[in-house]
Amino acid sequence: MADQVLNLKDIRKAYNIDTEVETEILHGIDLNLNKGEFCALIGPSGSGKSTLLNIIGLLDRPTSGTLAIEGRDTGALNDTELTKLRGQRIGFVFQYHHLIAAFTALENVMMPMLVQRGFADAAMQQRAEYLLAQVGLTKWQNNSSQNMSGGQQQRVAIARALAVNPALVLADEPTGNLDTKSAETAFDLMREVNTTNGTTFLIVTHNMSLAKRCDRTIEVIDGAIHGAV
Repeated sequence: MADQVLNLKDIRKAYNIDTEVETEILHGIDLNLNKGEFCALIGPSGSGKSTLLNIIGLLDRPTSGTLAIEGRDTGALNDTELTKLRGQRIGFVFQYHHLIAAFTALENVMMPMLVQRGFADAAMQQRAEYLLAQVGLTKWQNNSSQNMSGGQQQRVAIARALAVNPALVLADEPTGNLDTKSAETAFDLMREVNTTNGTTFLIVTHNMSLAKRCDRTIEVIDGAIHGAV
């Protein structure tokens, strides 16, 4: 349990509860992720992957079941406590980078730390510079994000996701908007961070060639775990 980053037990999610059109989207999900795992989450459109990812990312609450992050049961936490836990222990990489166009690459990476601490300091800048070096963007750290290629922008987004040294990174189709070469680069960078830092990754992808290169593939069909290799 000490090395368990994520624990889901009988997670269910329903909408329009207690009405004639009540619909359950997730049907008793059990899932554990250990420290340092690099896992793919696959499944057809409408299978419940996005709903599950939102619950794991503490962006939505399950209707029932338990969710623990590093052994901490999130069920009793209020919204402020959930936001704090999410900001400290979970990083996000999306299909679209969601960078602030007017900010430099360095400023974009510093943003999660600024939100968490409320002020900028030298240590924060050093952390951002280190992460941009990890993703090969030192030369571009003072470029505005809008003056970078799609692949470079996604590398900035990966660095930003690591800013607060999260235990878990959730990546939702992180290579979906990239050409083949940039997609390979982004995937390799995440894998390198996983290997070097021991950060746990859960990657939603429709790219089966990338999914096969993960440690484990978790398949969701019709709101249930169909198989996990």
